[in-house]
Amino acid sequence: MTSTLPMFPLNSVLFPGVTVPLRVFEDRYRAMVHHLLRIEDPAERLFASVGIREGYEVGEHGAQSLYRVGVRLQLTEAEQHDDGTFSILAVGRDRISLERLDSSGLFPLGHVEERPEAVPVMDPMLEAVMERARSTFTAYRAALAAIRADPHEGSLPQDPTYLSWTLSASAPLPMPERQGLLECDDPISRLEMVTDLLRAELRAMNVIPSLPATEVARTRWSPN
Repeated sequence: MTSTLPMFPLNSVLFPGVTVPLRVFEDRYRAMVHHLLRIEDPAERLFASVGIREGYEVGEHGAQSLYRVGVRLQLTEAEQHDDGTFSILAVGRDRISLERLDSSGLFPLGHVEERPEAVPVMDPMLEAVMERARSTFTAYRAALAAIRADPHEGSLPQDPTYLSWTLSASAPLPMPERQGLLECDDPISRLEMVTDLLRAELRAMNVIPSLPATEVARTRWSPN
């Protein structure tokens, strides 16, 4: 079933169950926040975000191409500044598929469908997958400790679905890999995928130990 939600495309991939701070300064997204704040029930202050495949969050041309799988979010906090901009907090609720984007109004409006995923059944195989994911992430955190802040605070979730979302959100992977994790419909497969990605990061860090592999990949060569 298709529904409509205000849309906030970003140059990042968000995940369900994760709280994200956002700075809102463009007129169209400020209008979106004003619209959400006029909704009486805070639980209904919902909008959606998809990653920008090509283009920019701001500017005359903006996003040229969007990913189709994103996240429905709930606005939980909003602080308006003297210049009219907002600092907001939103928490990811669940996944959506963007069918069509309407940019003719005061703010972008997405025609979206829910994107449910499989519900895992706890068994010895799943517990082994979860344990491998936790131990790999623990090793990754230890490897990063000397060069950057811990990517995750607190204990890891026990629920396999939320564990998969937490590790996907906490691992500083390139955007296409994060999008692949978001699009994965099975939490078990997602845990296996993020484990493999983090192990690849660890192998790369053993070759170039001063930087995470993603930072090496993002460094642009310049002849100047």
